[in-house]
Order: sequence, then structure tokens, then C-alpha cells
Amino acid sequence: MTLVAIITVKRAALEGFREFERQAAMVMASYGGRIERTVVTDGPTPEVLKEIHVVTFPDEVAFRAYRDDARLARHAHLREASVVDTEVLVGEEGPRYEAGR
Repeated sequence: MTLVAIITVKRAALEGFREFERQAAMVMASYGGRIERTVVTDGPTPEVLKEIHVVTFPDEVAFRAYRDDARLARHAHLREASVVDTEVLVGEEGPRYEAGR
């Protein structure tokens, strides 16, 4: 299962957001999940930025278990204080566009 999360983050609360993500990554790992890649872009205003995450889980059951994990809930205040908006796209692995293939 592959997800793309597009997260709008308050620049003033960026360290809290990054701490939440570090904790979330540890919880994800216990369910076979992983943040494969992150990309940071400017947001629509100077006060925010967008952080894009490509995330994988073995399956939907593992993803749901991660979302329901109490360890994640313990750090939710960091996310709530820093995140303005989140869009999650659920997809599947696509083709690779590598030179020479």
C-alpha cells in the first residue's frame, strides 16, 4: 500500500511537526510502514510550507493498526499545533522511469 500525504505546516511550529513525524515513523516501523521519501515546498503564504511524504505499508490492515496505535495518539498534540491541512492520496506502486530501461 502506497500513500502520498501532502501536509501544510506552520513554519513557526515546524520543529514540533518534525518531532511528531519522528515519533510517527517509529510507530509505523512496528507495523512494517515507512516514510520512503519527503519533499518540502513553499506554501501558498509565507507562514506555511508543504511537506509531501511518500509512505508505504504492507497492507491496509497494517495502516489501520498504525493509525489506531495509542503511541501515535500520545504525540497528537504536536501535530495539532503545527498542521493546517492534510491531504492523503492512496495508490499503488507505479512504473519506474529510469534512463536506459
